[in-house]
Amino acid sequence: MTALPASTGQRRSLARIVSASLIGTTIEWYDFFLYGSAAAIVFNTVFFPGFDPLTGTLLAFSTYAIGFAARPLGGLVFGHFGDKIGRKKLLVISLLMMGLATFAIGLLPSYAAVGAAAPLLLTFLRLVQGFALGGEWGGAVLIVSEHGSPERRGFWASWPQCGAPGGNLLATAVLAILAATQSDAAFLSWGWRIPFLLSAVLVVVGLWIRLSISESPVFLEAARKAEEKGTAEKAPIVQVFKHSWREVLIAMGARMGENVSYYVITAFILVYVVKGLELSKSMGLNAVLIASAIHFVTIPLWGLLSDKIGRRKVYLFGAVGMAVWVFAFFAMLDTKSFPVIVLATTVGLVLHGAMYGPQAAFFSELFGTRVRYSGASIGYQLASIAAGAVAPLIAVALLAAYDSTLPVSIYVAAMCVLTVIAVLLARETRGASLEDATPGAARAEVPAAEATVTT
Repeated sequence: MTALPASTGQRRSLARIVSASLIGTTIEWYDFFLYGSAAAIVFNTVFFPGFDPLTGTLLAFSTYAIGFAARPLGGLVFGHFGDKIGRKKLLVISLLMMGLATFAIGLLPSYAAVGAAAPLLLTFLRLVQGFALGGEWGGAVLIVSEHGSPERRGFWASWPQCGAPGGNLLATAVLAILAATQSDAAFLSWGWRIPFLLSAVLVVVGLWIRLSISESPVFLEAARKAEEKGTAEKAPIVQVFKHSWREVLIAMGARMGENVSYYVITAFILVYVVKGLELSKSMGLNAVLIASAIHFVTIPLWGLLSDKIGRRKVYLFGAVGMAVWVFAFFAMLDTKSFPVIVLATTVGLVLHGAMYGPQAAFFSELFGTRVRYSGASIGYQLASIAAGAVAPLIAVALLAAYDSTLPVSIYVAAMCVLTVIAVLLARETRGASLEDATPGAARAEVPAAEATVTT
């Protein structure tokens, strides 16, 4: 058999790694977003039936937010071991943990059956979900970033980011189908459990694919050199906060507008459409479904554009655009016209993609190899507590307090301003080398034309 040219073999290897990361992150986000959608339309009745609908929804979103609180801890633990023993092993563990927790949620008894034990068990499993997802993101984007070439890194690293809309698309599609084919009584009784139980099948597929990929060559080389010199990091997280605290803060700030806007558009919309506008839950679910499909397609395009003109320019466009669009977003929802609601949601998620697409490469390029998993994960996940964790809670509380979406729009815009400031304080990282093992930022920008082509 004729051997494949090295470049062809490398391309196929990278494509396999990208596919493994994308499928794995899609499954993990499916599990995580499934909970968010269920919290908006089901859990207030199943687990908190003794409260009025809006208060029950707030309590359901409180358990939803607890998952975010566990994500930084997951980032710390997975980042520590990911920087010490490799990216691949931790990716397999995170997927297995997430899948088992999600499957178990589908088996939980309701409040009517076991009383207070039901929401307590729900909260525990949400913590496991958050812990697993906290370690997932860093490993998935790094194993792609560290396999690819500098001049195409934004494009390739953006594919694991597609797992977020991909998982949301899958979760929303399953819920939308069930909502359309079942009565409300059947859906609340047992239908909502089906998407959670399906997680077991998805996890088996994801594990099989992830076990087939190779470890990051950049990590292996850095580990080999560190072993030869006797300089292996004993506590990568300590080095991150000692040498790269500025980069951690930049990553956190860059996440604020991106993360808050995403959960307002995809989770709070379900509350507002059903309880604020008194429309069917299917209308909200279908709008998110269509918009997520377009979001999925556009994220790699934004990543590709960041390879051409730089990470910061694309990111800033998304943040500024979102700060403006959020005011039009709710005005368009108030029309109660399905096509207009779809358009509002789609434009919002496309603008979100301008931040989310280049984010994986941008954050990867901020940190040195030996602390990259820890640094990127902590910066990414710490922001989740102050951003995505509380975004639906704050949005629902503002709506309840003021009976208006204007305060919600102001809230999202303010978070986007924080993101603009953080990105302006960052240096441009496009084309930076990831082979620098120093516990600090990667090397400065290298023009795309001068980058070494390896794929």
